[in-house]
Amino acid sequence: MTGRSFDVLVAGMVFADLVFTELPNPPAPGTEVWAGGMGTSPGGIANLAVALSRLGLDTGLIAGFGDDGYGQWCRQVLTEQERVDTSMAPTFEGWHTPVTVSMAYAGDRAMVTHGHETPVPSSRLLIPGTTARAVIAELDGDPWWQRLRTSGALVFADVGWDGTGAWDPCVLDRLSGCHCFMPNDREAMAYTRTHTAEEALEVLGERVPLAVVTLGAEGAIAHESGSGTWVRVPGLPVPAIDPTGAGDCFGAALVVGTLGGWPLDARLKFATLTAGLAVQQFGGSLAAPGWGDVADWWAEQVRSAASGDPVATRLREEYGFLPDIIPAGTLSRVRRAEATIAKLAHLPERPS
Repeated sequence: MTGRSFDVLVAGMVFADLVFTELPNPPAPGTEVWAGGMGTSPGGIANLAVALSRLGLDTGLIAGFGDDGYGQWCRQVLTEQERVDTSMAPTFEGWHTPVTVSMAYAGDRAMVTHGHETPVPSSRLLIPGTTARAVIAELDGDPWWQRLRTSGALVFADVGWDGTGAWDPCVLDRLSGCHCFMPNDREAMAYTRTHTAEEALEVLGERVPLAVVTLGAEGAIAHESGSGTWVRVPGLPVPAIDPTGAGDCFGAALVVGTLGGWPLDARLKFATLTAGLAVQQFGGSLAAPGWGDVADWWAEQVRSAASGDPVATRLREEYGFLPDIIPAGTLSRVRRAEATIAKLAHLPERPS
């Protein structure tokens, strides 16, 4: 098999996610808590792959699938429904799909996970000759992306949570050659040994052309070293149901804007918007917005602003660039998570 070209490549573990929402309180030993909502969806690296694909990028996934029902369902959803290329994601006999149960409450979430490492590392699954305009990679994982970086791919780097509490600053040395680093504020401050997100951003801005620190519901800040531009964007005032996958939507939108050559301010606002739209749904990957969701949100701001709503008026001004980037034509709906291992949704075809 020979490699092909993609807009973006991602690699990691695909999980089967079971998400409970609207919990009145977290479960305690010896008690039972009834959730107001529930959804199932492919998770893990699938969150990022779906977010990228729904925003129109030709997305390739490097991963492994279990030979069980969960694995078959995850592959079907990703390939047939979400149009993610899984040609570099084999099914491994005798290896079961990792499973995560996520419980959303009090504006955050707690998770329980079971799984085992993929039998073959991502670097061995990458087909020779494969190229990409961009990759999104974990700094503390398999360096599968190095070969693509030397071929010209822009590397958008992230880090996983350090459960050991060490937060070794040497991890940042792996940023050499990366285009962008986008940790959250807690990760950024821990790795840089700083006390504020702004101080962390300044340190990280010396290592990569584009440094971004996400601030949760407070938005994000960014620094582009080439132009010396600093940008701060507040979070959207939205009712959050489930934050699962919101960071992946943010990263996907940032890649879209960067490949599109947008100004930094527009990129950061668009990324914040997609994250804000995602948290209003539950189900991780299937909460990711498509262009139709973006168009609907914009139309609602225009209507509300015309009726005198002051918040909508402000958002209409701040996001006035959206009509120039929303694709022309009819934008189809995207499927959301359902409270079971669902069949593919009977919704209109997504635009190619």
